[in-house]
Amino acid sequence: MIYLMLTLVCQYVYGKDSTLVVFWNLENFFDYTDGGEGESDKEWSSLGSRRWTKTRFYTKCDAIAKTMFWIGEKYGRMPDIIGVAEVENSGVLYKLLSSTLLRKCDYKVVHYDSHDRRGIDVALLYRSSVFRKVSSSVTVPEYDAEKLLTRDILQVCLETAGGERVNVLVNHHPSKYGGSQASESRRDAAMTVMRNLCDSLAVADSGVPVIAMGDFNDTPDGEHFRMLDGVLVNKADSLFRAGQGTIRFEGKWDLIDMFMVSESISEKSSMEILQVPFLMTYEKKYPGLKPLRTYSGPRYIGGVSDHCPVVLKVY
Repeated sequence: MIYLMLTLVCQYVYGKDSTLVVFWNLENFFDYTDGGEGESDKEWSSLGSRRWTKTRFYTKCDAIAKTMFWIGEKYGRMPDIIGVAEVENSGVLYKLLSSTLLRKCDYKVVHYDSHDRRGIDVALLYRSSVFRKVSSSVTVPEYDAEKLLTRDILQVCLETAGGERVNVLVNHHPSKYGGSQASESRRDAAMTVMRNLCDSLAVADSGVPVIAMGDFNDTPDGEHFRMLDGVLVNKADSLFRAGQGTIRFEGKWDLIDMFMVSESISEKSSMEILQVPFLMTYEKKYPGLKPLRTYSGPRYIGGVSDHCPVVLKVY
């Protein structure tokens, strides 16, 4: 019976003109082996300081899959497109899809290795029964003519069986490590790349809408978001003004994970922040709920991420 229910929820049950998109920063989604690819790879291994074992890895896979089915039940369909950040490689995504009940669905993976210092990348999953991949590429943000050792911006063009296309950009912009002011130029560089990508797509794929998603490591009132004025509409603006957020630090919510879309689909799209019940925990020091992380400092607590997933519904 459970497989029948999962098959039904995997089906495309909305109208063919609607799309459900999810973005989620999976926070250090490493595999449990040390491939000799840096300190983070060593740290997140069975013999590393985190004691990141096979059991703990697959527990995280199960929680991610459970979340996607929870979303499927909430919206009456599984996500058509899933953007993710902080994944070590394509292998962790294939393990996620093969080891959990997500194997009952038909997700395909788009991933490129980046030159990020921590060895974490962005990636995209899409339903092959809904879309086919037309093309994909990555662009590396640059600052002062030097490539930044950060995540690439992933661009994927998807097409429905009816011939309708959408260009999807997956981002994970540089963090505020070292201070907000000191790191501002790196986020400006990443946003400049995204703006240039949108301009190029407007010429090469005129009329094809853009959905940009990601962890932008800044809130919608950040100055560099103005680069996108007249190009993309930030669907997080109203949620931000209402005091909602995707991460919680010292009792304050900040909204740094968001969707931005072309004006052509802005009026028929909406964004929501999901507080998944089994992935929230109560914080005593600053009373209130916050996302349940995999680790609290060095202590394993069994969650997934310090970020809430976000959803975009396009009608």
